[in-house]
Order: sequence, then structure tokens, then C-alpha cells
Amino acid sequence: MMPRISLTDLVDVVSKAGSPKATKVRQIKNRQEYSPATDFYRPFREKLVALHESNSPKNTLLNICSGLTDIKKIKAYPDIVEGYRKWWGNKNLNWFQPPSVLYSHLGMDVSVNPELGLSINGEQHVIKLYLKDDEVNKAKMDLITALMEHCLRPKVTARTMVGVLDVRGAKLYTLGTSAAAQKAIIDAELAYIAALWPCV
Repeated sequence: MMPRISLTDLVDVVSKAGSPKATKVRQIKNRQEYSPATDFYRPFREKLVALHESNSPKNTLLNICSGLTDIKKIKAYPDIVEGYRKWWGNKNLNWFQPPSVLYSHLGMDVSVNPELGLSINGEQHVIKLYLKDDEVNKAKMDLITALMEHCLRPKVTARTMVGVLDVRGAKLYTLGTSAAAQKAIIDAELAYIAALWPCV
């Protein structure tokens, strides 16, 4: 089976240089297998999807923080919920099931799985949630949106927008550069990861 990394993993590697870049690849390869119990943002994602699937009103966002027992989540989740509430604003949001795909290059698989399919004021959007508390910049967002555009475009209509939502910053990023140029960067980074993978 080919090594599989997430879209966020790929961005983490791309945003580093020199030995920290190699260190990040080593960390990704040698971390424990995925477990729902150690997925810090999973309860937020699942409750948010359930909220939209049931077409619940915006004020039910506050329920996402109820029942949390983990101290770190109790501290972090209110900021995420508030960022999402701010982004929601007065938009009319309606749910649809977003597509997900695997992107493969040089023996590496990248899972491209946007969490949200939302019709925003009548315009369809497929959205990846960016929840990490780190620097968000256009270059990072361009990489994510370019790979989403490349992988998901065949599975959505020509008018569907693909984007990544910086939840804490309450800002939705859509493709702001050439998808072809960004894809070349992505493939080069995957070549680097593939070459390093057996050695770390």
C-alpha cells in the first residue's frame, strides 16, 4: 500500500525548508496510526457537519462546545466556533455532500477530503476547514486550493467554487493563482517526500 498523507501534512512540509522539512517528513511517517481519540478537531468537524446536514440555525453552533471534557479543547474550541460564527454571518447556508478523492504521485497518496459542501446564498462551495492555530498565508492557501481544484473539479459542476476556510480568521480562500503552476510545486514536493520516505 502506498504511503498516505493528508492535505494538511503536505502543506506542513511545503511550508518548511532545510532540515526542519526533513524532520516534518520523519514525524509524519513515524507518528502513531490515526485514531479518532487523538484527532483534536474531530468533534468540531463532526458536530459542524451534523449541524449543517440537519439545516440547524446558526445559534446551535454554541452546542459544539457542550459536553467537552478535554481541557485543551475547552480552551481552544470557543475561538474556532466564534471564527466560524463570524464567517457564517448572514449567509444562507444549505448542505450537500462534498466529494473526496485521493491524489497519487510518485508512490505517494494525498487524501483530499473537504468537510463541507455548502450552497452559500445559492452558489455551491466545496470547503476544506483549516483549523490549526498557526500562520495562515496566501501561499499556503493557494497550494491547498490548487490541489482541490485539480482533484475535485471533475466531480463538481463548472460553477462550483472550491476553497479552504481559515476558521479562526473567518476567511474563505479560493484559488488565487494558476492551478497548473501550483500543481507543479505540489508534485515537486511529493517527489521530495517520496525520495526521503524510505530513509527516515
